[in-house]
Amino acid sequence: MIQVTIPLIPGGDGIPLIPADHVTALLRTIAVDWVRSADTDDPSVDRQTVESLAGVLDELADSIDVECIALASAPGGPASDRG
Repeated sequence: MIQVTIPLIPGGDGIPLIPADHVTALLRTIAVDWVRSADTDDPSVDRQTVESLAGVLDELADSIDVECIALASAPGGPASDRG
């Protein structure tokens, strides 16, 4: 079983935020952990289902990465603030 520590950053409105790179890393780590768990010879584990679910998590992580890149690359986005 994996153990992950994720930092929380307070937003301007006081709502805690999680850095996107930590979220995507967590999703990918869970996907890998599931696939490794499915490598056991437990007959109750449907390997195809586990791989499908892990693929969904990877796709979600990829989607978050793409959205963050688009946001950072947009005119007036966070990347333009760095000067």
